[in-house]
Amino acid sequence: MNKEKLNIAVLMGGRTAEHEISLESGKEVLEALDKNKYRVKPMKIKKTGEWIIPQGYIDTCKEGIVSLIDDNGTSYKMKVSDDNWPVLSDGNIEKLKKSSEDKVDVVFIVLHGPFGEDGTVQGLLELMDIPYTGSNVLCSALAMNKAKCKEIYIYNNIKVPDFIVCYYQDWHRDSDKIIKIVEDKINYPCVIKPSSMGSSVGTYIVKERNNLKDKISRALEYDNTILIEEYIKGTEITCAVLGSLHGEEPEALPLTEIIPPEHVEFFDYNVKYDGSTREITPARISQKLTLKAQEIGVYVHKILTCSGMSRTDMIIREEDIYVLETNTIPGMTKNSLYPQAAIAAGMTFSELLDRLIELALDVHKHKKIKVERK
Repeated sequence: MNKEKLNIAVLMGGRTAEHEISLESGKEVLEALDKNKYRVKPMKIKKTGEWIIPQGYIDTCKEGIVSLIDDNGTSYKMKVSDDNWPVLSDGNIEKLKKSSEDKVDVVFIVLHGPFGEDGTVQGLLELMDIPYTGSNVLCSALAMNKAKCKEIYIYNNIKVPDFIVCYYQDWHRDSDKIIKIVEDKINYPCVIKPSSMGSSVGTYIVKERNNLKDKISRALEYDNTILIEEYIKGTEITCAVLGSLHGEEPEALPLTEIIPPEHVEFFDYNVKYDGSTREITPARISQKLTLKAQEIGVYVHKILTCSGMSRTDMIIREEDIYVLETNTIPGMTKNSLYPQAAIAAGMTFSELLDRLIELALDVHKHKKIKVERK
């Protein structure tokens, strides 16, 4: 990496139910980025969709309070969680490419869920020819759509829980028919989840018919397509994968075992972030299963064309490993699983961020070479 400082924009927030979690991730990234290597600019997409781009770059950042210095030498403070950031620009993202004082070298994306993790922002940055962390448009869109992603898993001989796909229009046309299909193919207990949400938002476990209609209707409030899948009781693990430079192999990080508190049945939104879940890295499973799970994690990373990072969630039942889903922008909060795995592999959080920025620049570099050769 060059000795000259890189301009890094940390993009957070978004039009999603995961807005607040994204801000928490953004806050951690802003603090951990090495200010000796980078000039760091926070950016936010509000829940209403407006982009907030403050003038200047970070002087200090601690506990969510950011001090920035603009190009005139004026210092001002703002809170990451506030929408009314002071001394705002006009929100014109085109200046990230054209304006010398605001031009960024890499956008560090910490958006979660729709309109951020699904390829939409990635496509915008592709059009602007700005490097960004994480996976490309196609991979982001596929991984975000759990229904289509499961089809790719199955095509590549990866075990998944039995499932059916339920569409909004089919449910409202004939809910009794859907219920019969669920009971014939999946039965109880079953797991209901939106196809394109993260952080277990809108996810429910249903044990009997009396609750099925209500939970399907509630899940359909988050997405027009939902999955209803077999509930597998077993050991829940996740495999974080760190992307590779051009021509090299991705690296599976140590597995993490996830143990929700006894009063809940799965790793839901609340227990993901309230500190009540036990997360053990490395996972307490055999060496044979560890290697198998890491092999699956890397394989999934490659078949989905992930870059930078990915995290694939799995359930182990006896000797079988079932893949649940793949995250292309894992959480970066203090309680998040991906940073825990990196730390267990011997990296500091700041070193992990350095690596993700290096990978973003490498992907962009080789993409440009391909364009130039045409």
